[in-house]
Amino acid sequence: MPLKSRVHHTTMPVDFTGKWELESSENLENFLKALDIDFAFRKIAAHLTPTKIFTQDGDSFVIKTQSTFKSYELIFTVGVEKEEFTKGFDNRSIKTLVTWEGDKLVATQKGEKANRGWKHWIEDDKLYLELTCENAVCQQVYKRKD
Repeated sequence: MPLKSRVHHTTMPVDFTGKWELESSENLENFLKALDIDFAFRKIAAHLTPTKIFTQDGDSFVIKTQSTFKSYELIFTVGVEKEEFTKGFDNRSIKTLVTWEGDKLVATQKGEKANRGWKHWIEDDKLYLELTCENAVCQQVYKRKD
């Protein structure tokens, strides 16, 4: 008897749950410069291999980014704007709104910096992260760790 294939509904979000380890990073330096991150921090950041741990319950997310240098935790619900302070990163107050654009999680961050935000999506079992600030775009690829 054939196994039932999993039906993918457009209303059902992609499941990002799991551990992901950084595999490649492009243009991180320019992105951090656009955020006015100091030289020392940029140099450290360039050598880190962070792990992202996604815990997802429908549209509710917890994303933990862990590295030997610093760890961050991002908690949000898709479609609900929230105020956050980017403590230990660029120390700014921003308003973040995450929405689904197809199978991509798209965050728009309103604050001091123009065109700030990020996108996460999964393709060929890799997790992609695109970070933008002003004219800088950083692309990172993570591989599944668990």
